[in-house]
Amino acid sequence: MKNKDRISLRSQRTLKQKTMIYLVVMSLTFLYAFSLWSQDFSIASSQSSPGTILYRLFVVPLIDPTYWPSFVERGWQMIETIAIAYAGGIAASLFALPVAILAARNSGGRASYLGKLFLNAIRSIPELLFGVFFVAAVGPGSFAGVLAISVNSIGMIGKLYSESIESIDQAPIAAIKASGGNDLQAFWYGILPQILPQFLSISLFRFEIDVRASTILGLVGAGGIGVPLILSQQQRHWEEVGVILIIVIVFVVIIDKISGKIRSNLV
Repeated sequence: MKNKDRISLRSQRTLKQKTMIYLVVMSLTFLYAFSLWSQDFSIASSQSSPGTILYRLFVVPLIDPTYWPSFVERGWQMIETIAIAYAGGIAASLFALPVAILAARNSGGRASYLGKLFLNAIRSIPELLFGVFFVAAVGPGSFAGVLAISVNSIGMIGKLYSESIESIDQAPIAAIKASGGNDLQAFWYGILPQILPQFLSISLFRFEIDVRASTILGLVGAGGIGVPLILSQQQRHWEEVGVILIIVIVFVVIIDKISGKIRSNLV
């Protein structure tokens, strides 16, 4: 093929690419313009405009002394939410360990497929569904929230546990057994020092997620600060919603900072 023909083919391909990009951009622009045209912007000047709601959410609770006592009350409810996440995370960490041993290929063998299938099945179900189920089973309150958090967290914690077990260095274990050590000594001195820091780090990381999940579970009656959050939202009492959101943001940031420092020292 001559150079002219190659240049001609390249120019044709470039022209096709530019044409496709142009058509995609024009289509997206048309869809965006159509979506804007179909909206009703009359609420922009009303009391329910987004700017007004944001002002009532994050400014009024801080400058109006009327809402300052609510920070103390909601703060205690946030502590209850953290307690739910902590109790559920501890239970999930304990129950996830035998499942993780079964799911790991180097410890579960052929049965590891069943362990992974079980963990994936749990992880595929949102925590809200677990919350609804346990609220219906044991009634509304903190106990339902603890059960929902613990069962929902087993999926993720067990998966990360099993990956940690699969990444174990076999050399220390072989050295202990070669020197006459039994299985218990191999586990205590060869396996446990490798997996314990990772397990603690995984549990702390999951605790951060569980705090947010506990807030959401309160929306279905599973205790914690989510209950007053949904009630205030239904009543359009945006100042009370703002108090709760500010408290949640502050506590989550503090927990993330503390757990991040602990995890950095563990791993």
